[in-house]
Amino acid sequence: MSESNDGIKFDELGLDPRVEKVLKDVGYESPSAIQAEAIPPLLDGQHVVGLAQTGTGKTAAFALPILSRIDISEASPQVLVLAPTRELALQVSEAFGRYGSHLKGLHVLPVYGGQGYGVQLSALRRGVHVVVGTPGRIMDHLEKGTLDLSGLRFVVLDEADEMLNMGFAEDVETILARTPEGKQLALFSATMPSQIRRIIKRYAPGATEITVKSSQGTATNVKQRYLKVPHPRKVDALTRILEVENFDGMIVFVRTKHATEELAERLRARGFAATALNGDVAQAQRERTIDQLRKGKLDILVATDVAARGLDVERVSHVINYDIPTDTESYVHRIGRTGRAGRSGDAISFVTPRENYLLRSIEKANRTTLEQMQLPTVEDVNAFRVTKFTEAISQALGDSQLGVFRELVETYAAEHDVPVADVAAAVAVLAQDGEPLFIEDMPEPAPERRERRESGSNLVPWKIQVGKRHRVEPRMIVGALANEGGLKRSDFGRIDIKPAFTVVELPADLSQETLAKLADTRISGILIDLQPDRGPRRSGPPRHHDGPPHKKPRHKG
Repeated sequence: MSESNDGIKFDELGLDPRVEKVLKDVGYESPSAIQAEAIPPLLDGQHVVGLAQTGTGKTAAFALPILSRIDISEASPQVLVLAPTRELALQVSEAFGRYGSHLKGLHVLPVYGGQGYGVQLSALRRGVHVVVGTPGRIMDHLEKGTLDLSGLRFVVLDEADEMLNMGFAEDVETILARTPEGKQLALFSATMPSQIRRIIKRYAPGATEITVKSSQGTATNVKQRYLKVPHPRKVDALTRILEVENFDGMIVFVRTKHATEELAERLRARGFAATALNGDVAQAQRERTIDQLRKGKLDILVATDVAARGLDVERVSHVINYDIPTDTESYVHRIGRTGRAGRSGDAISFVTPRENYLLRSIEKANRTTLEQMQLPTVEDVNAFRVTKFTEAISQALGDSQLGVFRELVETYAAEHDVPVADVAAAVAVLAQDGEPLFIEDMPEPAPERRERRESGSNLVPWKIQVGKRHRVEPRMIVGALANEGGLKRSDFGRIDIKPAFTVVELPADLSQETLAKLADTRISGILIDLQPDRGPRRSGPPRHHDGPPHKKPRHKG
């Protein structure tokens, strides 16, 4: 539980003894601020409206008093909780099950899209006490006549502002209109827009309103910083931050679906365990990805606002606003993905010169001041790399295979008359996989195109004959061209996957040897037929970066 409320204990609030026993079993003694203020009026049967950030313990604030008043003998839906996302619906269902573990016969059912109707219908026929669902799937059941709300005693709107932001306003109103007049309503939200005020006035007149006093506009346990960075330097700035920040899990927010794929691919090319999360990701894949993040098999999610809503992973220590949000409510929700369950968190926002007004709006709306940070220097990054390198050596010294490799190194040194230290250094070079240990300073962004042209390593668009209809992904393209053509990570630029083909930026001066190697390359069984991309023109050399820029395809975020 987070941010305890001094002087108040759970056993003083009047909860059902069986519910109290669960809290004692897990060692919870003192309620958080939102729990201490919401539980008493909910136990008294009052409507409650809570203004609280995510991660403050609000699930327990409504689950504990509802479970204390539920009638287990009546096996029909008595409680309906509406949540914006599948993940949150599952989390709330698990919480009800956990807190009600000593209420014998309690049945809780999560209802969400992506799960087969059969499981849900069977459970509803057997009888459930608590239904936790997303508005869309609840509406489906109401239209099919498979969910009876006539016996509802409690309705909870969890993260109400997010439900409205996601376009569920009409569904929520329709569902509320079909609930009994005498039910008790609890509504929790991080912000309180006028639309929610109207719902409160209509369905929860005279509600007890609670605002957690310790909460300002944003969570107090999240350190909020910003970095002034021109747009062309964002990727390099992010890379430096990833190298020097001591992070566990991270969510990097961008504005569009296309940007999630593009940035995740660029991070993977630089050796980071990153993946994209957007509205096009299938539910099964989404759940696998979040589970990988939770278990530490994945470190970085590059996500859009909609894709990350309701995502609750305690391991997330950092949120990066790679694209600063254009509205203050999105900022609140984004940084609420870190600092969960009372842990501290970090939020860093990239601000380009033209976006200073957005920074000021966020600070004003949330009554806070973001701390300006400086871009980690080359020296900072290199010092961190040395530390990491020496730590890796120390860890490897305890490996059970050390003796085998020591013998191999000593044998090689003796046979080739080479100092053992040189052999060890050569092994370290192999471990770098062709990448330099130390980085050099980034060039200034303004002359970027001119530097590329003069360096002779400029990237230009090439076309390959595989696209979305062949279900290719950037990683497949990079892997095939790198493996078959011997290309390096630095040889790849933008990858733009069209329905029937893909435009990929590669060096303009690909050798005949490389082109010959790639001539028979296939991706997903399709011959790629690598050719210079001439754009809309019928003739002429490939278009260079110092020529007319590409028009970016439109993508919905």
